[in-house]
Amino acid sequence: MTCATGIRTVSFFDYPALFAASRGEYTAIFDDVCGRGAFIKQRDLAEFEQNLAAFLGTRYVLGVGNATDGLHFALRSVGIGAGDEVIFSSHTMLATATAIHFSGATPVPVECGPDHLIVADAVEAAITSRTRAIMPTQLNGRTADMATLQRLADRHDLLIVEDAAQALGSRFRGRLSGTFGCASAISFYPAKVLGCFGDGGAIVTNDPEVFEHAVSLCDFGRNSTGEVVRWGLNSRLDNLQAAFLDFQLKKYEGVIFRRRQLAALYTARLKGVAEIVLPPAPDSDPDHFDIYQNYEVEAEKRDDLKQYLKDCGIGTLIQWGGQAVHQMKALGFTQHLPYTDRLFTRMLMIPMNMSLTDDDLHYVCDTIRAFYGYSE
Repeated sequence: MTCATGIRTVSFFDYPALFAASRGEYTAIFDDVCGRGAFIKQRDLAEFEQNLAAFLGTRYVLGVGNATDGLHFALRSVGIGAGDEVIFSSHTMLATATAIHFSGATPVPVECGPDHLIVADAVEAAITSRTRAIMPTQLNGRTADMATLQRLADRHDLLIVEDAAQALGSRFRGRLSGTFGCASAISFYPAKVLGCFGDGGAIVTNDPEVFEHAVSLCDFGRNSTGEVVRWGLNSRLDNLQAAFLDFQLKKYEGVIFRRRQLAALYTARLKGVAEIVLPPAPDSDPDHFDIYQNYEVEAEKRDDLKQYLKDCGIGTLIQWGGQAVHQMKALGFTQHLPYTDRLFTRMLMIPMNMSLTDDDLHYVCDTIRAFYGYSE
């Protein structure tokens, strides 16, 4: 099928634009931090942790090397270990299950629902005598129904540890993602809404004991006073990256506003295309405030659409390389999850980033509509 529109290049994510958008400011930050020789655990990191905690309204934020480590340390800090089971949605990055595995527990994948987030009924069906925790992935910039999950956790005496890697700033019933349960982890991978220029992450908690435990796990077993209290690893958020992130955090509300603007435009342009299932529109549900980390649709003839968009110069992505966690049989998973299996034949992420112009978005929508035979 030949591209029916004039070809225009729209990247799925424009990594060079991350730096180019604020080149002068980033260069000044680099010169300042490096000129002070402030490379590891300096004031820039402490200030970013404090500012992010204030943004979230939590007591503690701990910068770590990446969100996978953050999830691992969060689980261990709340007492998850050998013999335990942790339930999570199979529609997630492998890192979610990896963190559970390396905490010593068994990862138990379950179904997601129409909004692509974990389903409480599926969680309840998977609970056994060994279940100790639920780890909801707050996916694509949307927070799960945490009220239902919390009631379920309370009923079965379970902990909640959030994988909030993709949802900084997202809210459920006014409460920010990452502030539910006993701990959470956030990612600062470059493609995240708040992204640095490499790997980075944070642990979030209100519990001082959980915080102190996590501090030691990510810094060679040393607690906040420098005393070695246990075996630990080395996973500290780089001070330079923290300085870059702190600069971005100051304008983060505007970034969220723009992404919601783009999502509203996608809704307006594509809501009449019967072959596409869109994510919930901004303000379509009073319980949810979504930040649109990604814009993941479900599409008929998904693979043909993906190729057509590529031919027309538009970048797309199928999350997780097109494989749900439970489908990774080499890791020992045996679960049968038909809803998720079907979703993974239909889901496709189309461009959603801060370098996207309104004209770019209209071109993407025009191209999708042309593929399905819709005239303007």
